[in-house]
Order: sequence, then C-alpha cells, then structure tokens
Amino acid sequence: MSKTLFLPEHVAKKVKDNRSKDVSETAYVPPEARVLDPSLLDKPLMERLPQPTGWRVLVMPYQGKSKTASGLHIPDEVRERETVATVVAYVLKLGPLAYKDQDKFEGTPWCKEGQWVCIGRYSGSRFKIEGGEVRIINDDEVIATLLEPDDVRHV
Repeated sequence: MSKTLFLPEHVAKKVKDNRSKDVSETAYVPPEARVLDPSLLDKPLMERLPQPTGWRVLVMPYQGKSKTASGLHIPDEVRERETVATVVAYVLKLGPLAYKDQDKFEGTPWCKEGQWVCIGRYSGSRFKIEGGEVRIINDDEVIATLLEPDDVRHV
C-alpha cells in the first residue's frame, strides 16, 4: 500500500522552491549580512561567556600556580597540559534547567556559581576564550565540591 501526502498548494510550492535552491544559498549568511554588534564589545568578559543551555554547567578548569613553593616558574606548556587533564574546575554559570530534575537531584543542587568542583578528567566540551579555556559539562558530571583547588593533587 503506498501512502500519499496531500499538501496545500502554497506549501507544496514552497517545498518545491526550496528543493531547487542550491544548498550554499540557504545554509550560509551572505557576507554583507554578517554584522558585528559593537555594543557587545563593551560588556565585561563574564557577560560575553557562552551561556550554558538546559541542564549544562559552564566551568573553567583550574590552571594551577605559575610558581612552585620553592619559587621555580612553571612553563606555560606544562600548565596548559595540566589544565586539559585537570579534575578541578570553577563554576562560572549554570544553565536554566541545571539541577531542576526532582527525581535526580531532589531539589538540592550539587554546586552553585562561584564554587570549586571536581569533574571527570577530560569531561565536557572545551572552548578557548580570552584568558584561557572553559568547558560545558552536564550537571550530573560534578563529582564533588571543594573549598580550595590546591587541595586536590594533579597526577
């Protein structure tokens, strides 16, 4: 048995017109339509950070100290490598649905903005921003909360 989908004429015409267009015409914004909003440049970095959606949490991985206790400077390459593999992060923003699932969290958030947390090594989606890197993780990927980030030793 074949199924036939009946559409109003104006809908069928729109579908036919869209099929005949080249993908490059519909998928991209033309160069003249790309406009930078100068009013956003004056906003502080915290307001320009990516806003996590849904149940996600925006965190900044801990970069560690730039000097050892004896005063030796730690090279930037070493600090960057440790940042990627770290399990310690600072909570910058919570998505609108983070910790709202009553069945999973029973109304008690596992963390809040401005708190140090432990997360899974290499977890989340990584983004480079001015001043470092941020990650977006799911709300249930927070393993623990911390008072001091240096309390957790990096391996």
